[in-house]
Amino acid sequence: MIRTVLGDRAGVDGLVYAHEHLIIDSPLIEDRWPHILLDSVEDAVAELAPCRAAGVRLVVDAMPAASGRDAVRLADIARGSGVDVVAVTGLHHDRYYGPRHWSNAVGADALARLFVADLTEGIDRYDYTSPVVDRTPYRAGVVKVATSGERPDARDRRNLEAAARASVTTGCPVLTHCEDGRGAPAQVEELTAWGVPVDAIILSHVDKARDPGYAREVATTGAFLELDQNLRQADLGAAAPHLDLVAALVEGGFGDQIVLGTDGARRSLWTAHGGTPGLAWLATGYVDLLRERGLGGHVESFFHANPVRALSWRPI
Repeated sequence: MIRTVLGDRAGVDGLVYAHEHLIIDSPLIEDRWPHILLDSVEDAVAELAPCRAAGVRLVVDAMPAASGRDAVRLADIARGSGVDVVAVTGLHHDRYYGPRHWSNAVGADALARLFVADLTEGIDRYDYTSPVVDRTPYRAGVVKVATSGERPDARDRRNLEAAARASVTTGCPVLTHCEDGRGAPAQVEELTAWGVPVDAIILSHVDKARDPGYAREVATTGAFLELDQNLRQADLGAAAPHLDLVAALVEGGFGDQIVLGTDGARRSLWTAHGGTPGLAWLATGYVDLLRERGLGGHVESFFHANPVRALSWRPI
């Protein structure tokens, strides 16, 4: 099954976006990075309307605990748009918290328990920004962890351990953030050492590195590769480096490990904010480019079969 904020699903009847951002809202975000502030249910519903018209039925909102996540608004977006939403738990980069944040003062045991509670009981209404914890009925379906370089530092290793333990305990998949596309092999090494099956790992942003050789090396691990630089390269058409990397992976026999998203955490990418090309472009114009590059036969795998496998919980 796939766990969404509105309940568990036996499958998905349509296209899947594997890495999105529908709500990013915190005082820190508003102050430092207002260009990624996404705080409106109405705007998100409007942005998802053409996505649904293009066949999208499920998206993963990739903002983890206490970094701008809001499970209540994600549930409202799912209801309003008719597109299922998977919320994530876990922790993001330290830049979204700061050195005095509580997340830097606790160990892997406490974090693993918190992640498991998000996954099995419900996400806190206040997203752990208050001394009062009020668990909603909206549960996370994925645990996310971010690293910052080729090799994880001490904070990264603690978070990888906690995420792995939550995954091993519950059977949920693990979604990672690869800074500038790098660090994926080390992430797989750490997570599998803690018992996470490699086919339960989704490695995000690998195409940021723009290195087909590196992407193929990562794919040999057996993990899923989430590729999401498509919207940012839309103006390049069929000549986009992202498409070169997709083609190289397919030629290497790794087409069944590719999942796609937009990582659309930019107001400038949303038509609802006057931006371009809009999140729906992934399911429309991008699909046309895949066909132009001779990759049209993989559309169903990239948008449906692969992400359904990647996001499904495994038996414990």
